[in-house]
Amino acid sequence: MPTIVAGEVTLHYEESGRGAPVVLIPGTGARGRTWWLHQVPALVAAGYRAITLDNRGAGRSGPVGPSLTVADLVADAAALIEEVAGGPCRLVGTSMGSLIIQELLLVRPELASRAVLIASRARPDPMSLALAAAERQLADSGVKLPRAYDAATRALQNLSPRTLADPAVVQDWLDILELSPTTWNDPGLRAQMDAALDTDRRPAYAGIGVPALVLSFADDLVAPPARGRELAAAIPGAVYEEIAGAGHYGYLERPEAVNEAILRFLAA
Repeated sequence: MPTIVAGEVTLHYEESGRGAPVVLIPGTGARGRTWWLHQVPALVAAGYRAITLDNRGAGRSGPVGPSLTVADLVADAAALIEEVAGGPCRLVGTSMGSLIIQELLLVRPELASRAVLIASRARPDPMSLALAAAERQLADSGVKLPRAYDAATRALQNLSPRTLADPAVVQDWLDILELSPTTWNDPGLRAQMDAALDTDRRPAYAGIGVPALVLSFADDLVAPPARGRELAAAIPGAVYEEIAGAGHYGYLERPEAVNEAILRFLAA
């Protein structure tokens, strides 16, 4: 089990391939292994060395204390890049993982050569703030949701109407989601919920000088394309691309289109 120590935290990572390093950072509560189903094989086949991180509070990384901040997660990612990737590299993130990379591009730009920001935004809006607050309240309530209910609501929130309209495909998703329910009482997940975007970062992101691709999904309810376009507009020279027929889980829902966009940008 490969690990590094960053301050008081042990960080678990996995890697595959021998080429130029690409560090992939997952979203809230997700493990680095979520990248291994589709993105890691594509990157390795293209000649890259793929390195996936379990953020503190998820997977095998920890422990996580109270008052976790985005700055803490940025420091963890920087430590991984320095100690495992060996210096500046290509970065790929989704959702919270993209937020971590966005902030890293401001404070440690020398560690990144290119960045792919998937399903992200530069500012909150009333719906994103309401959803974040509601999920924190649910986690703090101690209520245990039935697995079937958790799976159904996650499918509605994170998948596209195209997927939801296909009986066989959506049943596969429901089965998968029910086998991996949200652990609302997990202290790591609860800590990561506090490391959220709660201010408008567009003025700050005007200072990013690293080439960036902002990749949004047309049916994303969590990070809508309008927020992705704002993010791309805020970063000088950023490229914006939108993938149809995918929701917030688009990197899993339409992996071929996502992988094509990532590889095209990383090779540019």
